[in-house]
Amino acid sequence: MSEPVAVTGLGLLTPAGEGPDALWDCLCQGRSTAAFDHALEGMPVDFSCQVPDFDTDSVKTIAWRTNRFMQMAVVAARMALADSALSPGGFDHRRVGVVLGVGAASMEHWPGETEKLLRGRLRAVSPLSLPRSIPNMAAGEIALDLGVTGPNLVVSTACASGATALGVAKDLLAADRCDVVLAGGAESPRASQMVALCFSRMSVLSRRGQDPARASRPFDADRDGFVLGEGAAVMVLEKADHARARRAGVRAWLSGYGASADAHHPTTPDPEGKGATAAIGAALDEAGLRHDDIDHINAHGSSTGFNDLYEATTLSRLFPRPAPVTANKGSLGHGIGAAGAIEAACSVLTLEHQLIPPVANFSRPDPRIDLDIVAGAPRPHRVETVLSNSFGFGGQNAALVFTRA
Repeated sequence: MSEPVAVTGLGLLTPAGEGPDALWDCLCQGRSTAAFDHALEGMPVDFSCQVPDFDTDSVKTIAWRTNRFMQMAVVAARMALADSALSPGGFDHRRVGVVLGVGAASMEHWPGETEKLLRGRLRAVSPLSLPRSIPNMAAGEIALDLGVTGPNLVVSTACASGATALGVAKDLLAADRCDVVLAGGAESPRASQMVALCFSRMSVLSRRGQDPARASRPFDADRDGFVLGEGAAVMVLEKADHARARRAGVRAWLSGYGASADAHHPTTPDPEGKGATAAIGAALDEAGLRHDDIDHINAHGSSTGFNDLYEATTLSRLFPRPAPVTANKGSLGHGIGAAGAIEAACSVLTLEHQLIPPVANFSRPDPRIDLDIVAGAPRPHRVETVLSNSFGFGGQNAALVFTRA
C-alpha cells in the first residue's frame, strides 16, 4: 500500500468537445459522437469520433512543426494546469514532471514525404518529418510550453498507454522525484489514413458505416468492432502534502495502479484473463482495498467481440458482487493512447457527480456476459471507489483505482 496522490487538475479535449462539462454532458446523454470523417474518405471505414472544432490558433506558434496529437496534448496540459490553480511562478519547475501516453508514431505527413523519397527528391523531404511524428515529442512540447524541467517521458503500451502514464506518474511522486506531474495521454489515429487502414485490415473496426452513430456498442450482443477516436486528457497529479500545503482543491485521489503483461499473443488477450487479473489485483493492493470495496468499474469495453467477452468474464470471476459497469468508448470511440487517460478522467467525474453514465448504444445484452451494465440513463449511485481498466496490444494491461476526495 502506498500513499494516494491528489488529482488537482483536469484538461480534456475529446470528441464530446473541450473540457469536463462537455464530456460529462455527452456521456450522461449516452450520445455517440461517431460520424463520417472527411479525412478518411475512400478508406474501407470512413467514419470516426473527432474532436470538434479544434482551434489551432492557440498553438499556432508550434503548429508548423507539430502534428495534431502534440497540439492537443499541449492544449490539454494548459487546461489542466489552469484547473489546478497552479500559477507558473508558484512551483519549482525542476520538481514538475510530464508523463504522456502515446500509442503509436503519428503518420499524418508520411505519405507526402514518402512520395518524395520514392521519386528521388531526397532534399525535398522535410527535416521536421521525424520530430513532428515521434511519440516522445508530446511530452517534450508540453515541457517547452510550460517551462517545466522535471522528468519528462512518454510511455507506449498501445491502448493502455494513457492509463500507464498515470500509473508511472504516481510512481514518480511516490519515489519523491517530483512534487507535481502532468500526466495523461494524447492520440489522433484518425488523422492518418495509413493508421486507419491498418486497423481496418486487422478487422477490429466496426463496419457499420450506414449508421456510424450506432457503431460503437461495448458489451452489446451486436457489437462488431470499435470506432477510431482521438483526443487528449491530462491530469495534474500532486503529492498529498504538496496539495495540502497550497490548499489545493482535490478532485479525487489516485490510490492504486497495477500493470502486467499477458505474455500470450501479439494482439489477442489471454482468454483466461491472467494478465488483467494481475493488474487489477496489484492496483487494489496498492490502494489497500479488496475486490468487494469497488463501487463502480469503468471498463476498457472496446466493442470488439472477443475482447469485451474476455473482459466481462474476467470481471465476473473477480468481483463477488456486480459493481455497476460503464464503458465510455460507446460515446467517444477508441482514442488508442489517449483512451485510458480520458476514461480515467471520466472516473474522476463519476466520483464528483455520484452518477454513473450509461454505455451508449447498449440495447441488446449478450447472453454470455453477466455484468451490471449501466444503460439507457445515468444511474445515481454512491461511489467511493472506481476501478478503471485499460488493455492493449502486446498483452499490456493497466488498472487504476480512484477514490473520492
